[in-house]
Parts: sequence; C-alpha cells; structure tokens
Amino acid sequence: MDSFLNASPSPSPNPSLLVPFYEHPADRPEDWAAVVAAAPVLYGVVLNPASGAGPAADPAFAEVAARLRDAGVRVLGYADTDYGRRPHAEVVADLVRHRDWYGADGAFLDQVPTEPSALPHYRRLAVAARAAGARTLVLNHGAHPAPGYEALADLLVTFEGPWDSYRALDLPVADHYCHLVYAAPADARPATSVHCAVPGTGAHPWGTLPHTLEPAR
Repeated sequence: MDSFLNASPSPSPNPSLLVPFYEHPADRPEDWAAVVAAAPVLYGVVLNPASGAGPAADPAFAEVAARLRDAGVRVLGYADTDYGRRPHAEVVADLVRHRDWYGADGAFLDQVPTEPSALPHYRRLAVAARAAGARTLVLNHGAHPAPGYEALADLLVTFEGPWDSYRALDLPVADHYCHLVYAAPADARPATSVHCAVPGTGAHPWGTLPHTLEPAR
C-alpha cells in the first residue's frame, strides 16, 4: 500500500452507505429506526447479533431485519473468517443461520486475507455463500487484496481503519471497492461510492452511526 501514500481521497459524487452497525435493537431503537429510514441511500446493512448469527435466533434482530427488507435494503449476515483459519463448515453454518433466522439475502465475510494463497479457500466459501442464498457477497480485507479476489464477490472492502490514516492514502477506487473509516469527523467523505465513515473510536467503532444517519437526541 506504500505506493498509494501522500494524497487525500476525493469524494465520489454518488455515495451509497454500507452500514456495519453492531448494536442491539432493544438497546438502540432510535438508531435502528434511523438506519431503516435511510433506506434510499443504503447499499446494505451488516447484521451482526453476536459476532455472527449467534447461538439462537434473536427476535429483536429478526424484527429489525424484516423492517430493513421491507424497506428494500440488503441485509448482509456477518461471519468472521479469521483470515482463513476458521473452518469452512463453521462459516457456512453462520450464513445459513443468518438466512433462516433473519432472512439475510447477502453475506459479509470479515477478516479476509489479501494474499493470493488463500484464494482457493475463499473461492469455496463464495460458492457456498451463493448456494446459501447470498445474492450479494462482500469480502472485508481491510486493505487492498490480490486481484483474484475481485472475481469472487460483489464488493471488496479495501480499507478499514481510522480517518487520520485514510486521509494520507491515495487508494485505488472502483465501483466494487468499499472503504470503512472510523474516528471520522462530520465532514469526512471517503473516496469510494460505497463507504461508511463513523465517529466511533477504540475497540468498538462500529457501535456508532455515520453522522448523516444519527437521530436527533
């Protein structure tokens, strides 16, 4: 990524938000209502009840997922792949639970490596995700991956990190790339058309919403 240093990102004219909001609907009902109300500007919402689908269906998440689907929003079930270390069957089981319990019509695979050596593993996961009903597949690398991954998914997250680091980079931009930025000021505008920039910091930045979605308090 060093070759992309020393330039600030230019905002895309047609932003579309991919929102990873990792808070329980019973604890943050107003925030979830704001997410649903933002349906026209959303690429999708990542549903993550318990670092995955969880051990049992959660009625509160099922209800908010139904509201998102009714509003025409993609519901992407979260599954951690642990950079290829998590067994294939466990990842697929998570995706099937997301489909059966929450009606997820897409998948968000987290902690995906960038190296080409892992491509066979993720090629199998991509096939399994599609077979489990994922019409939209997102791979979160957090950095720019080897070119072979582009054939596997609809969207690649090619940056995840703080705004101070992001604004120093000149990363490749394409319609199928997404940048997820945290510790971002209110006027932050990532360069990719699909993106999310939130104010949250620390170990749990995705417990906050983009400034444009925050409900009035």
